[in-house]
Amino acid sequence: LTREQLAMVPVLASRQAMRHPLSLTEAPPQPRPDGASAPLSLDEVLASRPVAPATNLLECARRADGGAAFIVADSNFIDATLGHDARPQSGCARRIRDTSTTRCACYYQASGPLYPPPRISDEVFSCEHAAGSAYSEAQLLPSDIDWFGLYDCFPICYVRALEAVGLARKGEGGRWVERAHAATQAEGYEPSVLPVNTHGGLLGFGAPWEVPAMYNACDQLLGTAGQRQVGDVRRALVYGNGGIFSHSAVAILAQPVD
Repeated sequence: LTREQLAMVPVLASRQAMRHPLSLTEAPPQPRPDGASAPLSLDEVLASRPVAPATNLLECARRADGGAAFIVADSNFIDATLGHDARPQSGCARRIRDTSTTRCACYYQASGPLYPPPRISDEVFSCEHAAGSAYSEAQLLPSDIDWFGLYDCFPICYVRALEAVGLARKGEGGRWVERAHAATQAEGYEPSVLPVNTHGGLLGFGAPWEVPAMYNACDQLLGTAGQRQVGDVRRALVYGNGGIFSHSAVAILAQPVD
């Protein structure tokens, strides 16, 4: 994993976030000569003020206020309340079938010590355990997932999450990021080129924890993501963490099965 590969993560996030009207990356962090809005460049990230070893200011999640509410219910309640074919018209409402009745999705949590050892090793990175258990319970593989919402408070979290959920092999997350960086350089790239954090994640959209990823997963499943839509999304995975990498939760969401 190289320093440049880490710095490519917020560049990817800003490119994705530019397509979301509510993101904090609609305007550049520094004024541009032509006044145009543009995503971050690799040079900008590397030149920004260091805040920690191997972490600069533009590699930190963007602080933001925000929230969302999700009502989870079984299919009988949903059909009785909304009607079988009902679809809420409000942008604030989304419909998801209960995972216990469809067996198309699941939720799993993995926790470690509140204060992990100074060195975050493979053994204490709880996302891998949570994702593996979620895949097993849902009887799915990473290749069965069409969209991923990954917690990306800092670049290393994004890279490790790519490996933990099976998008990249262990130790190859940096090369995965480098390939994605090259594939998304063209302004009009298709969303399916990078079906991860199409809203921009915490680094690009803003960081009211992992609420935006859940909301955008619903958008993808309902086909309402507009220019961010990754084709026909049938299943989405959302991962969030806390407690300095020691606590992880992974949810696999799916379209309703009639």
